[in-house]
Amino acid sequence: MQVPVITKYGFRIRTRAGMVVDHLLIHGRDEAEARRKLAQMYRDCEVLECVCHAGGYGNRGQAASYEEVLGLITQ
Repeated sequence: MQVPVITKYGFRIRTRAGMVVDHLLIHGRDEAEARRKLAQMYRDCEVLECVCHAGGYGNRGQAASYEEVLGLITQ
């Protein structure tokens, strides 16, 4: 049994009241599913930008090595 790949999609939208909302992260198997979920939460919104956040910063549950942590700090 294959585990479905879930990806985060970042949205920047304009609500029907005219407010701009940044950094909405929605999980979905693809962009169409993420947009459908977004439309359920924010009816009649206008999508200004959509960014796919595939991958991320490593696997959850896997410990980071000392070198990886040090690399993050020194960047």
